[in-house]
Amino acid sequence: MEKKVVLITGASSGMGKESAKILIAQGHSVYTVARRVEQMADLKSLGGHPIKMDVTNENDIQDVVDTIIEKEGKIDVLWNNAGYGLYGAVEDVPMEEARKQFEVNVFGVAALTQKVVPFMRKAKAGTIINTSSMGGKMYTPLGAWYHASKHAIEGFSDCLRIELAESNINVVVLEPGIIVTEWGEIMLDNISKFSAKGAYASLTSKLVASTKTMYEKGQGSKVKVIADVVKKIVNTKKPKTRYRVGYFAKPMVWLRIYLGDRLFDKIVMSQVR
Repeated sequence: MEKKVVLITGASSGMGKESAKILIAQGHSVYTVARRVEQMADLKSLGGHPIKMDVTNENDIQDVVDTIIEKEGKIDVLWNNAGYGLYGAVEDVPMEEARKQFEVNVFGVAALTQKVVPFMRKAKAGTIINTSSMGGKMYTPLGAWYHASKHAIEGFSDCLRIELAESNINVVVLEPGIIVTEWGEIMLDNISKFSAKGAYASLTSKLVASTKTMYEKGQGSKVKVIADVVKKIVNTKKPKTRYRVGYFAKPMVWLRIYLGDRLFDKIVMSQVR
């Protein structure tokens, strides 16, 4: 198996951290970045290379890329995994928060991609994995800004794939379903912060209750299902353009594609009681 230099954002917990552990164990040189560098100490003890980085800070991004290139001379795989879910009614969420959602989920991805692509293009090889979501193909109530950011990642990745095809660079979209991580807690915190009172209080209360019930019942896939797919992508010369994995991902996207808007609306809202 070819040893590769892998850069993973958002690796302080969840999907990023679990995947990093597996890739390190396989012998890859894995660089993990996140704002909470102290939460990646275990990855360092395993042989990884954690670095503090904010995906919204271009100086941080440049420093990380320079560090890796100076030490390794290349970056074989970039996994743009950092992101979070901003939930709340469009009417309630401040525009400052909406812009922040796009800064992290979209522009952070674009900024790091711009810094890494020249080295991959020079090597005429590389793989870029962009974490979207099943939410990049469908929608849920009170999630306008989150879903908009993931729909943007879908379009961004498709265009990027065509642009980089001649340079033999793979662009892969990862579309997780419901995965048991701290993402759900952050989402619930946001929605309660912005829409717990006012015109959308009833809908918010129902969504929070149904989401908590889902997690309490264990309705969600373990992060290992994502880690196994990422391992496959990293070790494959020509991976698929999309991987849709995890609880509800395939059936929900299928329903969105083949049902009309009104019927899909009813199905989504039937889950919020």
